Amino acid sequence: MTKVLTVSTAAPTREAGLRLAESATSAGLAAGGQVSGPVASVFWHGGEFGQGKEWVVSFKTTEERYDELEAHLIEHHEWRNPEVTAVPIARASAAYVEWVERVTAKKVANDG
Repeated sequence: MTKVLTVSTAAPTREAGLRLAESATSAGLAAGGQVSGPVASVFWHGGEFGQGKEWVVSFKTTEERYDELEAHLIEHHEWRNPEVTAVPIARASAAYVEWVERVTAKKVANDG
């Protein structure tokens, strides 16, 4: 059975999060994406302690597509070093797994 992952990143605005979700999903790298927030964040960045608002962007994908999704998020993100993490789904319905597999499957061109 295919290993399904939840992949997360954060974005500085809701609009930036929606752009990431739309671009990754329309590229077939994720079956879907959600933008949640704002969330309050406390962090170290550039040697300084800070606080701010972020929007969490979560994706559904397969382990097979993770590397491409990660590269896409890093390339299209506004931040230089964005968080991109993945957590495997321990259990999921067969129909859900089939949907994620089908939507994220690499499309092969028909040479006719």
